Amino acid sequence: MNHLLTMDQLSNRMIYSLLENAGRMKRGEQKTWKGRFAANLFLEPSTRTRQSFHVAERRMQMEVLEMEAEQSSLLKGESLYDSVRTLEAIGTDILVIRQSERDSLQELSECKGISIINAGDGTGEHPTQSLLDLFTIYEEFGCFKGLTVTIAGDIKHSRVARSNAYALKQLGAEVQFSSPDEWKEPGKTYVTMDEAVASSDVLMLLRIQKERHDWEGDIPDYLTDYGLTKERERRMKSHSIILHPAPVNRGVEIDSALVECQKSRIFTQMNNGVYMRMAIIDELMGGKHNENNKCVPMERELFATM
Repeated sequence: MNHLLTMDQLSNRMIYSLLENAGRMKRGEQKTWKGRFAANLFLEPSTRTRQSFHVAERRMQMEVLEMEAEQSSLLKGESLYDSVRTLEAIGTDILVIRQSERDSLQELSECKGISIINAGDGTGEHPTQSLLDLFTIYEEFGCFKGLTVTIAGDIKHSRVARSNAYALKQLGAEVQFSSPDEWKEPGKTYVTMDEAVASSDVLMLLRIQKERHDWEGDIPDYLTDYGLTKERERRMKSHSIILHPAPVNRGVEIDSALVECQKSRIFTQMNNGVYMRMAIIDELMGGKHNENNKCVPMERELFATM
């Protein structure tokens, strides 16, 4: 694997290998790429993803180039492709990039001397978020087959929903959706939030993508009509968990008191993001897969010592 741009480029074997590697790193195994260079170019705002990558890169002893769009030649009219080729030419090994245009990173796959990681491309995909979500689910349940996962919220505009829906179905989970009519995409199975809380093993809430559309509804009513209230949380299965890619709009898609409740794994996701991003970097920097290693299904054994 030379780049990580979309989830559909990953086989189940590759996903399980990344889960296994992230698990080893969380248990304390050290992987270092001292003296190699990673550049982080975020053309949209980010807290979790950007800083998670920065921590992951520094833990692997890489030299980190934090690039600001306002100080780059992109403002002078240089194309993104030429900027990436420049980084490739000066010896950068990894480029983590977030930008607002969907599917625009595909042309960068022609760059062979630098590995590109998609950290979010508009309403397209967010593969590293998907992988850390998979890691969090796998830690909890030890499998994907037989799980019912509901992705709830702004489905139409969510790159997280798109990446996770594809990967979870590929891994054998049953995926359903809950959303206001304005944000539904055709061809998906939709349930009400009341149906979702009763049937889901994993309830994945999404932030309202205010920057990508105009929400015509009354925000205070969203929690009552479509969000996770305290009353709905009480009707969830005893073993079910709550996920959210964050940032969280407290009191909108989830009651503020539930962000850190017993079922919530929201901050666990953030912690897992560092280890998963370390695993991805390690893979791109040269980690090899043993084709004879049967990665599926490892069930709980992988995380038994966590």
